[in-house]
Amino acid sequence: MLLKIFLFLFGFGLMIIGFSTLILYINLFSFGYNFKEYIYQIVKLPEFYYLIIGFILFNVSILLKGDKK
Repeated sequence: MLLKIFLFLFGFGLMIIGFSTLILYINLFSFGYNFKEYIYQIVKLPEFYYLIIGFILFNVSILLKGDKK
């Protein structure tokens, strides 16, 4: 149970970091970047990988079976 809560909160925190970076980098469109260049720029950031890892941890915490007591 404690593992599920930890994975849930840790995954959620990593997803917040990743999504906030994606939102902040939307300003690249105002500098003339197109969508392809935006995606290329985002994929190079470590926060993008935080988003992916957080999403995986979040889903693992939801899909884990609980204790049968």
